[in-house]
Amino acid sequence: DERNSSVLNDSILGAFLPNISATNLRQPVEIQFWHDKVLVTASPTAFLSSAGSGNLGSWSSEGCETRHSQGTVLCRCNHLTYFAVLLIAPSNISQAELVSLTYISIVGCSISATASLFAILLYCIFSITPLLSLSFRRKKSDDTTKIHMNLLGALFLLNSGFLLSEPLSLATAGLCRAAAAFLHGCLLCTLAWMAAEAFHLYLLLIKVYNTYIQRYLLKLCLFGWGLPALAVTGVLLFKKETYGYLDIKTADGYKNSTMCWLTNQVAHYGTLCFAGLILLFNTVVLLAVVRMLRSSRRQKGMAMKDWATVLGLTCLLGTTWLLAFFSFGVFFVPQLYLFTILNSLQG
Repeated sequence: DERNSSVLNDSILGAFLPNISATNLRQPVEIQFWHDKVLVTASPTAFLSSAGSGNLGSWSSEGCETRHSQGTVLCRCNHLTYFAVLLIAPSNISQAELVSLTYISIVGCSISATASLFAILLYCIFSITPLLSLSFRRKKSDDTTKIHMNLLGALFLLNSGFLLSEPLSLATAGLCRAAAAFLHGCLLCTLAWMAAEAFHLYLLLIKVYNTYIQRYLLKLCLFGWGLPALAVTGVLLFKKETYGYLDIKTADGYKNSTMCWLTNQVAHYGTLCFAGLILLFNTVVLLAVVRMLRSSRRQKGMAMKDWATVLGLTCLLGTTWLLAFFSFGVFFVPQLYLFTILNSLQG
């Protein structure tokens, strides 16, 4: 079924009374299943068939109670039909955890979007006001500021797109598809501009000499904005159903949250690979900077400033996004909270 469940021992038991509809029984019927497995998540279910309609029906635990003991599962049900024990693949998070993570994301993304927009507006005001012009700064410093502003712009769009994704999931399929494509494009742009930050940092602090690149900012913009736009446009042209409604399943039955996002596994893993390569490059650059700071003989009082610089670069280069690649085992829920808090406030 839609929860990727399986039947215990491939056993389905049918119980009926001739010419009698046995439902809402005062005395529950007891069905016992034997097994030799360790059951983590199992629920008794009744297979409700629609005879003659061509509909196979669906599994439901309504009207049934379960008691687990060593080697057996006892089901007490108030009706007769087809019975089995479903082994449900454990979901990642509970409904309560999903709700709390949703609130954290909304608050964090709202703060981040507001701060990013405020910073961009301040930069524009300072840029167009002659008396406050920063033109006396070196060219490289000016490039650094512009790269920061592009990253902030991408983060603002990403946070805004994320905040609109869930409300737009209640809209038409076309509007949801457009929202999913926009959100995907903003994510790719954010990752690309974080890579641009790492590359610029490499030129400033590591390579240093012979770093002139003709039309430097234009090339970075083509990479940061053009490449993601090209990727999203290609998906929309050749396989637009890649974008659409995505149900976020929980461990509490069929309750879920819906958003507009990628529905295709190939696109999902392709995005993960793109993010992984960029984060790997950014991490290598960050480690090179840390090594450079440690190797340079500086006064002890500068140590705290150096570590503050590293902390700032960790956020700037998006290395906290690496937490997404540790979503397994007992660390899943803690890292999910860390990932949500740190990255929703990145802007």
